[in-house]
Amino acid sequence: MNNTSRPIFTFCLSIVFALIVFQINAQEENKTRLLISGQVMTDAGYNFNQINPDYFDVMRPTQLPAYKNEYGSDGNVFFGVRQSLFRVQSFTPTKYGELMIHFAFDLFGSGENADETTFHLLYAWAELGMFGAGRNWSLFSDVDGFPNMLEYWGPVGLSLCKNVQLRFMPLRGDDYLAFALEQPGASADEGVYGDRIELSDVKPRFNIPDFAAEYRMTRHWGYAEIAAVLRKIEWVDQGNEPYDLSGKVWGWGFNLSSNLNLNENNVLLLQTVGGKGIQNLMNDAPTDIGIKNDFSNTLRPIKGVALPLYSYSCYINHHWNKKWSTDAGYSAIHTQNSDGQKPEAFRNGRYASANLLYTPLSNVMAGIELQWIDRENHSDGWNTSATKVQLSFRYRFSQRL
Repeated sequence: MNNTSRPIFTFCLSIVFALIVFQINAQEENKTRLLISGQVMTDAGYNFNQINPDYFDVMRPTQLPAYKNEYGSDGNVFFGVRQSLFRVQSFTPTKYGELMIHFAFDLFGSGENADETTFHLLYAWAELGMFGAGRNWSLFSDVDGFPNMLEYWGPVGLSLCKNVQLRFMPLRGDDYLAFALEQPGASADEGVYGDRIELSDVKPRFNIPDFAAEYRMTRHWGYAEIAAVLRKIEWVDQGNEPYDLSGKVWGWGFNLSSNLNLNENNVLLLQTVGGKGIQNLMNDAPTDIGIKNDFSNTLRPIKGVALPLYSYSCYINHHWNKKWSTDAGYSAIHTQNSDGQKPEAFRNGRYASANLLYTPLSNVMAGIELQWIDRENHSDGWNTSATKVQLSFRYRFSQRL
C-alpha cells in the first residue's frame, strides 16, 4: 500500500468500525440487525504470454500488447490476495420501511494504484423503501450475469460498472423496475492527432447525469432483463487556435440478459449489449469517443464521434454434484473504429474460460481455471492472445449481530 492510499484505507476502516460499535450499542433500542461478512481469497497462477503489468493477475483484452513485446517477455508467475474483501450491512426498521446500509471494499487497487494490493471501494449504498443512493452497480449492468469463476475481471462482453447514483424502484419482487440518475463520464481517443496542441485545450463537460432504467421479470425458469442508458457527452474548446473543436454527442445503449434454469444442475447465463458511446460502462472496452476526419470543413477539420459497440456473453454453470461444479463459456466485444484513430487502436476482444471448483463446505472453496483472451487492432493487422492457468482458495465468513 502506498503513502497516498494508506490514510484513505485507515479512514474508511475507522468509519466501518465506528458504524459497528454504534449499531451494537443501538441494537436494543432500534432493533437494528447487523451483518458482517467477507472473504479471504488467495490466487496463484501462470500467464503463458504477456499483459500490462498493472493487471498482472487478471485477463483484459484491452491490456494485451498493441505491438510485439510491448510488455516485456512471455511467461510470468503471480500470487495475490486482492480478491479478499470485507462487508458491513445494517437493516433498521422505520415507519417508512426498512433502512438498509451496505459498505464493502476489496483489495484490488485501481486508478493510480492499479497494480497494488490496497483499499478499493465496492459499495457505499443506502436504501429506504423505493429509494436508493450511493455507490452501487449501474442499472445498465446485470451482475447476475457474471459466471461462477475464479478470475476477478471476467468476460469482456458484459456490462459491469459501479457508479454513484440516485435510484427510484417503484416495483420490487418477481417484477423489478428501477430508474436512476448516475454520475456521468466518458473517455476519448485523440488518435493520430493526440500530440496536436489544438487538442490540449479541449476539455470535457458533463452538465447532465446519465439516465438508466432496468426491468426484470423473474419466473420459475429463471429471469429475463432489459436495461437502457442515455447520456450526453460534451467537450469544449477553450483555446484561441483557428479551429473550433467543441462538440457533443449522445450515447445510448441496450442490455438484454437472462439466466435460464435448463434443469436442476444447469443454468445458462446470456447477455448481449449494443449501443454508442457506452464503452466505459462495459467490463473491458476502449474509449467512448473517437476522432473522425472532416477535411472539407475548414473551421472543424476533425470531430468527435460516439464509437458504436456490440458485445455478447454465453456461459453455462453446471453442478456435477453437491461439491463439484464447472463454469465454462465465451464472450466477445466489437468496436467500430473511426478513421482518425491510430492503426493500433483496440477493435475486437475475445474471452473464454473453463474451471473446476470444489466446495467441501458451504464457506470453503478451491478451484482451478483455464483462461484465454484475444485482441485485434483497428487496421495494422495485429492480433495477439494470452493464456493463463489460475488456482484459487477462498474462505468466506459472516456474523449476524
